[in-house]
Amino acid sequence: MQNKIRIFTGSSNPELAKKICESLSVPLGTARVRTFSDGEVMVEIGENVRGRDVYIIQSTCAPTNNNLMELLVMTDALKRASAATITAVIPYYGYARQDRKAAPRTPITAKLVADLITTAGVDRVVTIDLHAGQIQGFFNIPVDNLYAAPVILNYLKGRFEGQQVVMVTPDAGGTERARAFAKRLGCSLAVIDKRRTGPNVAEVMHLIGDVRDKVAIILDDMIDTAGTLTQAAKALKENGAKAIYACATHGVLSGPAIERINNSDIEEIVLTDTIPLGVNETQTNKVHMLSVADLLAEAIKRIHQDESVSSLFV
Repeated sequence: MQNKIRIFTGSSNPELAKKICESLSVPLGTARVRTFSDGEVMVEIGENVRGRDVYIIQSTCAPTNNNLMELLVMTDALKRASAATITAVIPYYGYARQDRKAAPRTPITAKLVADLITTAGVDRVVTIDLHAGQIQGFFNIPVDNLYAAPVILNYLKGRFEGQQVVMVTPDAGGTERARAFAKRLGCSLAVIDKRRTGPNVAEVMHLIGDVRDKVAIILDDMIDTAGTLTQAAKALKENGAKAIYACATHGVLSGPAIERINNSDIEEIVLTDTIPLGVNETQTNKVHMLSVADLLAEAIKRIHQDESVSSLFV
């Protein structure tokens, strides 16, 4: 496998890429990715990839447009260098929340990004916890949507063993996800009825379920400005929760997120490294990071050896 496979990374996930390479016992490919003074992205592949199966590890997180362009330009460079196949491993798929026309004369940018990635020459996409499952249908190439649930569940089982826990979803849309977690943890479920008053603005209305004297764990796919999260924590505290924790796959943590988290009743937030912690995130001691490197490494191994990826989660 070491002779046939090559793994490269852009600017967004270098540490995650190194961990994946260590797990696979494959060296990280040599590539020079730089930005000219006028903002243009330049990529130079520093080794032979002719006839190789290439995997690019690149989340399209902030700076979203730069990271997306790096992915596209690197794909083009590898395609022109005669790589046999190119798989884009995108742990966090940027623009995923623009997956439908939410208002007249608005774009479906998640579809546009899918078209760009396909046109650039990517043969397969591997991602984790897409914000909306239908985004898989935006591609005309295979898409493996992995789940971080096994990684997070493994941590939660060890962390809260023997305690009375309730899994909480901060909106009705996440009920199925929270129910699956609650089933595997053998705990109860609560739902917070959330009404949005504008983009990135949420208002908690009321709580459905019993959280009194229990450890409440808020579950979401991503945490952006943390408005929903902190309002949910406030509602849980008002309803008698003994302790409040949160977990999510993607820690976007933009704008006032860190300040809100620090000022909230949340004791700990569990995130995965699909998005690396930035400078702002070091200003809080409430974040605990889990790595999805082994999960992605196993998926890459199975794809390369033509084995089932879905059996990872069955």
